[in-house]
Amino acid sequence: MKTIFFSIAVFLLSIQQQAQNTNVTDVTKTTITTVKDSDGEKQIIKKQEVQEVQNIEFQNADSNALNKDMKTTPIQVTSTTQITNPDGTTRTVDIDRSSYYQANGKQYEVKLDAAGYTISSAQSKKPALLRKTSTNSYIYSTKYKTAIGYFDTNGNLILETYDSKNDKVMVETFVKVTP
Repeated sequence: MKTIFFSIAVFLLSIQQQAQNTNVTDVTKTTITTVKDSDGEKQIIKKQEVQEVQNIEFQNADSNALNKDMKTTPIQVTSTTQITNPDGTTRTVDIDRSSYYQANGKQYEVKLDAAGYTISSAQSKKPALLRKTSTNSYIYSTKYKTAIGYFDTNGNLILETYDSKNDKVMVETFVKVTP
């Protein structure tokens, strides 16, 4: 009986020692977009959750001083975006690529929509569609062009189009504009 109580006490104390001190910040931002058209009003709800976790460490952990200075440690940021469409379906986006991009001297806006992204510019009447595939790339589609796209490590959008006349792949880069 004593060994059972002793084992439980050792187990509880070992759990106490494994606890780690962290600063955790959770921020949730909800954006509701209402679109009015001939079918009526439709609401798209975008919920973005950002969690920042930072381990707490001391500069001189072994010193006997009562007040110790904190050591700066890296912050780990986790962000997820959930989009609820007017029909009630919900999808989760790990990285929101919505931003402004530049290509060929023109500025484009990439925005999340119900099924992927739309790419619009001041010159185009109808936005282009960007739809995610199972291979972590995107299909870019307009009235006159279909291409394969992906985002590079810098966040730029790269479109690859096949030119059947020259039997080559044409690469077009949309550079992300930093605010």
